[in-house]
Amino acid sequence: MSTPRSDRMTLVAFMQASNVSVYSGSWRYPSSAPDYLNLRYYQRIARTLEDGCFDLMFFDDRLAMPAIYNNSVADAVKYGARPIKLDLTAVLGAAAAATEHLGLGATYSTTYYEPFHVARTFATLDHLSGGRAAWNVVTSVNDAEAQNFSVDAHSEHDRRYDRAEEFIDVVTKLWDSWEDDAITGDKESGVFADPDKVHELHHKGEFFTVRGPLTVPRTPQGRPVIIQAGQSGRGRGFAAKWADLIFTGDPSQPVAIEHYRQQKELIAESGREPDSVRILPMVYVIVGETEQIAAEKEAIFLHELVHPMASLTLLSEVTNHDFSGHSLDDVVTDELIDSVSGIRGLVQGVKRHVGDQPLTLRVLANHRATLLQGPRFVGTGAQIAEQMRQWFESRSCDGFVIAATHFPGAFEDFVRLVIPELQRRGLARTEYSGATLRENLGLERPANVFGQGVPAGV
Repeated sequence: MSTPRSDRMTLVAFMQASNVSVYSGSWRYPSSAPDYLNLRYYQRIARTLEDGCFDLMFFDDRLAMPAIYNNSVADAVKYGARPIKLDLTAVLGAAAAATEHLGLGATYSTTYYEPFHVARTFATLDHLSGGRAAWNVVTSVNDAEAQNFSVDAHSEHDRRYDRAEEFIDVVTKLWDSWEDDAITGDKESGVFADPDKVHELHHKGEFFTVRGPLTVPRTPQGRPVIIQAGQSGRGRGFAAKWADLIFTGDPSQPVAIEHYRQQKELIAESGREPDSVRILPMVYVIVGETEQIAAEKEAIFLHELVHPMASLTLLSEVTNHDFSGHSLDDVVTDELIDSVSGIRGLVQGVKRHVGDQPLTLRVLANHRATLLQGPRFVGTGAQIAEQMRQWFESRSCDGFVIAATHFPGAFEDFVRLVIPELQRRGLARTEYSGATLRENLGLERPANVFGQGVPAGV
């Protein structure tokens, strides 16, 4: 059964359980709320997003402070470059209690967690939220994360994806280990559940040995929604096979259009219906009551709030390379690119922005820490709605991951000024129609592999 492309944008709010948004200077903006260590902070934002009928509130995560630059966390702490990362289980629980419809997504790594732990965490969230859970599947990126989990250095790229493939296979089977009608709850006979419909996995693979079954029955969504954001060839193939939502970081619309076409082809080649998977670029939105107000705000975010050392600290984190021996004005040479694992794709993306001019570490770092790292829509609510409409209708995307310049004001402004314009154009919902996140996304509930006769341990 084919899934037609929706005529409504999928809207995801990009969150951090942190002192900053993905924009590392956000803590310095005058109206940024300082109570990010209080659950009410996340509940306020969640209620704002639900008022705007967003599909999903999604939290990014890392398992370490940025500590690669100069082999120290000092600059991350000093300049507020994402030194705080709260545990997302509690944060999502607080958001679930404050909302009724909003999807709730979180990043959990396949590199240092275990499949049973992740399966149980998201199955529990899916039940307690009434079917609103989503898991962002990532492989961890640097040695600082490894060193918090008793490992000296993180494994190489393809090895991490080998582990991720087996990891997600085990997780999905754990989610299916209870069939939907396993629980009978017959108080008179004393039979709680049918043991023939609760399945042990007996999985023995290269990385994991998992007996199962999961200690949480099958969830309202069948399986939580899967998010993936891999940009490498291996990552794109992984997303094509597993993801319901694919987050992208394309620097411009022409690049996004080509990425969209290629990714949809990969999804089809994997045997899935392309329009059943949503492709969503991360964008910044700076909205004002007038064009002048929006332009003034953009200038502040571009030029005044991110310290250069915060940018370089974050560049070291994402590339797993210590740049403390370099100057910000050093040119990024072919020799440097060859010597730094993980930097080539970033350099290629930034060059699409800056053209043929020499690329310095300052420019490269700024694209990781400032508004330069992705497309941005700037203007009044009506102007931004038109920019989003043009991207959506040209098949550059199936919706957007909205990155906040500051919390909570960026989302409050978007809901107040942009959402009504999108609703008037028929591009955003005016109310939720489904009971679960999958239903609101227009995604089918997955069949249970054991209900289809798949033997345990396969």
